[in-house]
Amino acid sequence: MDIEQQARTSLYQVGSSDQSNPNGSDLVARVKKLLFRQMLVGVNDGRFFLGTFYCIDKQGNIILQDAVEYRSTRRSSPSSMEQRGLGLILIPFSCRTSCHVDCSIEEQLSLLSLEE
Repeated sequence: MDIEQQARTSLYQVGSSDQSNPNGSDLVARVKKLLFRQMLVGVNDGRFFLGTFYCIDKQGNIILQDAVEYRSTRRSSPSSMEQRGLGLILIPFSCRTSCHVDCSIEEQLSLLSLEE
């Protein structure tokens, strides 16, 4: 399992964990470490959103604060990416294809160490 798949699994498990599960509190603690960090989220239509990670719910939906949308333009121009400011947005779990958090390598490894 690669790092991106582990991140998706971890975010899904946190989104669907319940507090009565002893392992659930560990997952919640991991996500709390990600709060207010820059997060880049890809969605299934090819767009990317860069913003501050604000929260995740039990269904795995993510809310980004001060988000900027990046999308590819199909025109042949020097800058092939368009961007626009959005503010506060919700990204549904069903649309999410990737999640990347801005942190050091050591932090990434500690966040992704899933004990099965």
